[in-house]
Amino acid sequence: MESLAILVLLCLPICSAYPLHEAVPQSHPTMDLAQQYLEKYYDFRKNEKQIFKRKDSSPVVQKIQEMQKFLGLEMTGKLDSNTVELMHKPRCGVPDVGGFSTFPGSPKWRKNHITYRIVNYTLDLPRESVDSAIKKALKVWEDVTPLTFSRISEGEADIMISFAVGEHGDFYPFDGPGQSLAHAYPPGPGFYGDVHFDDDEKWTLQPSGTNLFLVAAHELGHSLGLFHSDNKESLMYPVYKFSTSPAHFHLSQDDIEGIQSLYGARPSSDAIVVPVAPVSPRPETPARCDPALSFDAVSTLRGEFLFFKGRYFWRKSHWNPEPEFHLISAFWPSLPSDLDAAYEALNKDSVLVFKGSQFWAVRGNEVQAGYPKGIHTLGFPPTVTKIDAAVFDKEKKKTYFFVGDKYWRFDETRHLMDKGFPRLITDDFPGIEPQVDAVLHAFGFFYFFRGSSQFEFDPNARSVTHTLKSNSWLLC
Repeated sequence: MESLAILVLLCLPICSAYPLHEAVPQSHPTMDLAQQYLEKYYDFRKNEKQIFKRKDSSPVVQKIQEMQKFLGLEMTGKLDSNTVELMHKPRCGVPDVGGFSTFPGSPKWRKNHITYRIVNYTLDLPRESVDSAIKKALKVWEDVTPLTFSRISEGEADIMISFAVGEHGDFYPFDGPGQSLAHAYPPGPGFYGDVHFDDDEKWTLQPSGTNLFLVAAHELGHSLGLFHSDNKESLMYPVYKFSTSPAHFHLSQDDIEGIQSLYGARPSSDAIVVPVAPVSPRPETPARCDPALSFDAVSTLRGEFLFFKGRYFWRKSHWNPEPEFHLISAFWPSLPSDLDAAYEALNKDSVLVFKGSQFWAVRGNEVQAGYPKGIHTLGFPPTVTKIDAAVFDKEKKKTYFFVGDKYWRFDETRHLMDKGFPRLITDDFPGIEPQVDAVLHAFGFFYFFRGSSQFEFDPNARSVTHTLKSNSWLLC
């Protein structure tokens, strides 16, 4: 689920059980732990935290039951000793809700040969021991897929592996011994696929300390695209445990089915082949400079420009002219793909994104609590079932919503639709034909996107001044 990407954290705190039903101080360590655990792994909303003080705690009970069900515990809905004990064990920090065997959107490597590089080493083990542990961890996945791995000693590899302490450049600092063990990113360009180990841990090849092979095998499963499993025998179960020595380790059937759903079975007579349910064809990755490229939605975000298409978006900033390409789910795991519209409400420091009859508010890389909401809460009539495009005019503090051949104007200060709307798009924006895909307000102009073309509109002259390709913003 974030240096603006879904990543994997392993945690190990310790405290005692406490019954949920009793009103206890919010600062009680078990209450604090339970609240943090549910917020982090089970989408418990931060604005609901006071509910821990009340007897009417059904949302908390439901979240605890959800956690207990996923982790294979008795669904008591209480912070009983078994539940609290499991909450303190080392585990992966990717949220457990969602029931995915792969990451949302099923990201995978688009090739079968993958490179890796060990950037630096821990002092806990000889370098050759680290090399061997990583190689063996990759081999458990290589044995059941068509994937092959090769190590490079310099330059950029698909999977960059490093040891670090504290803040190490990805906005997810490690926190000393006994807490976060490691984290990893799902497949993709740039830092995606990379694995980081906390060098404040005691790394070993034995049952004592933290076994490097087992943690690496789990993290590399994430680097290849696997999410968590609720099967306790699975390597991808979120709770870390030393179950067997590396020499006798084998992937569970659950792990094999998961990885083969992404890459298929190893094409040899000794492959471990299991029946795999049909996987829906993945949509093609959009090409930045495809002359037919169109956008689903366009928005600004704190001085940057965001261009959404399917499951992806391009991110363009003034200080980095080369557009970055990302999965939407890597930044905002709970947002849908194939968005209808998006705009930045500067007075709220939020981006609002729309799909169908719902919308979400995003601030930074967090979806705000209380969302999604229905578009009719903004004042649309029941006949409006989706938004085609939206744009915020920061000078007037008005948002324009485009639907079919009409548009509405929303006052962001009063939080009300202006009277006299909807109006025809062609009346107030001459030269702009409905239906528009997206609208951007920048440099004093409105940019209307329609298919592979965009139209620069001067609001003062009330006319179209230029016609451009939609992807001209992406250096095409």
